[in-house]
Amino acid sequence: MELEQLMLHTEALIFASQQPITQAELAEYLSNIVDAPVEAGRIQQVIETIGEKYESAHFPFELKETGGGFQFLTKPAYHQTIMQMNGDKYIKKLSTAAMETLSIIAYKQPVTKSEIEFIRGVSADYSIQKLLEKELIVIAGRNEEAVGKPLIYATSKSFMDYLGINTPDQLPKLKEVANMEIVFPTDAAEAAPEVAQPLAVGDDGQLKTVE
Repeated sequence: MELEQLMLHTEALIFASQQPITQAELAEYLSNIVDAPVEAGRIQQVIETIGEKYESAHFPFELKETGGGFQFLTKPAYHQTIMQMNGDKYIKKLSTAAMETLSIIAYKQPVTKSEIEFIRGVSADYSIQKLLEKELIVIAGRNEEAVGKPLIYATSKSFMDYLGINTPDQLPKLKEVANMEIVFPTDAAEAAPEVAQPLAVGDDGQLKTVE
């Protein structure tokens, strides 16, 4: 099949898929169409050509690799335009507590609830439940080495879709998003107040510590 025909079939598959479609899935579907295996290199060529096509300013959307696959996504210049249509439906509103919890999971995953609570200093039960409901995190198993084998949490495929990344490794580095000074907690012994020493007036009229 000619490149142009493969492009059209590939565009149709990407457009019809409700989730990012992987290169392996594209190869399988296209192979069924042509009744012969389609090589990975050929698929890659098709994807690159489609990507170049939609980079043109004539199109309000583009081909993006996100969430482990490929999707047609609206270009940033048109985000405000489409937000007018049922915008609230597509916005996952999170509280500050949920955002803090999600950030910890994103950068420390896989992580247990107790580890999250140690970092935040407060209970994370409600935030974790909300993030699970919004499908931004998933239960990734259990920590078999910890006492009680607690559940461990990681970000979901949906989370990566929202950010337009394929793996957590593509998250921005912390130093890139904040100029933060790391403050370590004071040791309990160092934080203990000093015991006040009794004072007395000496013969010279000056205050002196009583041994």
